[in-house]
Amino acid sequence: MKKITGIVLAAAVVLFAAGCQKKAAGGALTVGIIQLVEHPALDAACKGFIDGLAEAGYKDGESIIIDYQNAQGEQANCVTIANKFVNDKDDLILAIATPAAQAVAQLTDDIPILITAVTDPATANLVETNERPGKNVTGTSDLTPVAAQIDLLKTILPDARTVGLMYCSSEQNSVFQIQLAKEACDKAGLRYVEGSVSNSNEIQQVTQSLVGKVDAIYIPTDNMLAAGMPLVAQVANEHRIPTVVGENGMVQSGGMVTYGINYYELGKQTAAQAVQILRDGASPADMPIEYLERCDLAVNEDSLAAVGVTLPEL
Repeated sequence: MKKITGIVLAAAVVLFAAGCQKKAAGGALTVGIIQLVEHPALDAACKGFIDGLAEAGYKDGESIIIDYQNAQGEQANCVTIANKFVNDKDDLILAIATPAAQAVAQLTDDIPILITAVTDPATANLVETNERPGKNVTGTSDLTPVAAQIDLLKTILPDARTVGLMYCSSEQNSVFQIQLAKEACDKAGLRYVEGSVSNSNEIQQVTQSLVGKVDAIYIPTDNMLAAGMPLVAQVANEHRIPTVVGENGMVQSGGMVTYGINYYELGKQTAAQAVQILRDGASPADMPIEYLERCDLAVNEDSLAAVGVTLPEL
C-alpha cells in the first residue's frame, strides 16, 4: 500500500448548544454516537472524534460519558438508537453518515446534533443551508473532490472511453456524488454506464454486469459499497478492470486508487469544533457546515498489479 499526502479541501465542524455543560450526575456530559455501519472510513471518523475530544481534555469516562452504538447498516436500527439517545436526554449526539443523521434529526429539535461523513447536509434536509444551518444540526461534510478523482482516472487510464459508475441508489449522498461524476465525465469526454445497487446482496452481480462494458469503475464515498468493496475488487481485479474510489478506506479494502479526504482528520476537526462550542457556548444554528481541505492520494499496489496498470508520475 502506498500513500502520498497532498494538499487540500477545508476543515471543521461543530456541536452543542449553550447551557448543556451541566449534567446531573457528577457533572459529566453524555455524548451519544450513532454510526450507520462499520467500514474503515466511518470507523476512522469516529476514532478521530473521540481522540480529538480526549486530547482536549474531554476523555470518555471522566468529563464525558460516550454511548457508542452501531446500526449495522439498518435504517430501523438507526431510528431505535436515535430514540434511545433522545429519551436519555443526551447532551450531544454525533451522527456518522447521512441515514444516521436523518434518523436523529427527525426526533429532536432541542439536543445539539453534530454530523460527520455526510456529503451534502442541505440536500439531505438536515440544515436550512450549508452556510447557515439554522437548526440544532451542524457538522462536517465528507464531500470528496469528485471532479479531481475523474481527472485522476483519465490521467492513469488515458485510453479509457467508458466508465462504470457504481453506487447505492438509496443513499442520497451517493446519488449527489454520482451526478457530479456524470458532469465530470461529460467534461472529460468519457461515456458512463450506471451500476446501482439497492442492497449488499446485489454488489457482486452488478459488478459482474459491468464486465465487458466498461474500461474502469468509479465508486464515490458510498457506505454500502465501502463495506462491500472486497466483493467489487474480487470481480474487478479478476477481469482486469481498474477501480477509482472515493476514499482511502476503500483502497485498503481492494480499490485501486483514490484522491480523497482523510476521515480520521475529519473526525478530529469535528472534535475541535465540538470543544469550541462546549467551552464558548456557540450555537449549531449559526455555524456553517465545514469541509476538510486536505486530500490524500492512496494506491493499492496489489490491485494495481492485478489489473496490469502502471501508475504514471503524479
